Amino acid sequence: MSMFKYQPALSVPFRDTEVLDRVRNIKREDIEIHANPDFKIKVIPDEDLVFMWLFDIFNRIKTASDEGRKCVLIMPQPWPGYRWVAQLINQCRVDCKNLFTFNMDEYANEDGVTAPETWEHGFMYSMLKHFYNEIDPELRPPRDQVLGPNDKNIHDYGKMIADHGGADCCYSGPGWTGHLAFIEPDCPEYAGELDEWRTMGPKMVTLSPYTIAQNSLHGSFGMSGDLAQVPPKAATIGPAEVIGAKHRIDIHSITVDGSFTSWQRLMTRLCLHGPVTPKVPTSIHQELRTDCWVSETVAANIEPKWDKGY
Repeated sequence: MSMFKYQPALSVPFRDTEVLDRVRNIKREDIEIHANPDFKIKVIPDEDLVFMWLFDIFNRIKTASDEGRKCVLIMPQPWPGYRWVAQLINQCRVDCKNLFTFNMDEYANEDGVTAPETWEHGFMYSMLKHFYNEIDPELRPPRDQVLGPNDKNIHDYGKMIADHGGADCCYSGPGWTGHLAFIEPDCPEYAGELDEWRTMGPKMVTLSPYTIAQNSLHGSFGMSGDLAQVPPKAATIGPAEVIGAKHRIDIHSITVDGSFTSWQRLMTRLCLHGPVTPKVPTSIHQELRTDCWVSETVAANIEPKWDKGY
């Protein structure tokens, strides 16, 4: 075969070609193997993974309610499936008075003004619509216990979580850049070496062009590559809040509308088996007690599909 060598484009945040070649060649049967026994990688059938995640949220809420204790959760981008958790809460009559939810992030404009909770593309809008408002009023937590970062509370948001004893669980999944929440690998707001980076809290950040491209494929934006419709900034938690959680579940299962196509297949391997570095923010889970759930589609081998063409 003819050899053709080149470096990744300068816009690519992680550019170590030796590491990229290594992780690119990790096979499905080897992806669960990791040196840290507390970093538990499990490949799960695609159709089971979402239900496991939503049931885990419900189980933590119900168990805490049964035991009469507080339940504090850091929640990723609200998804319509959250209504299934609400339905389980209603059917099982789970009292959520001690539930505190903290959204990971929220969109903001170029001036750092976050989207109001009435903006239908926003994460707080979705959390209220698909989760909070779906819970029977007599079972809901007080409204001020369903929280998200915004331009008013961003400097206190980490303390707000810490004041409740830290999160019982932080749910996450890597973006195309390897971002964790909206902690991008190349945004100026999180510049720093690993030791300093670990201590950084919530910030207003600049989104990567790759994240904007990724989110332009979301259903809320029409799944049509409308780059101009995705806001340029966001409020986000920091590495400190992820590290400070009592437990973490990191989910790798994103495909393009249920097809085999997934921008996450390579990034999953880099996050799970590459170096721990701010250049791949989700890689910090490798140092922590984390359950990492990978769908069969994302765990599939990376290899050419010549019948699909270029």
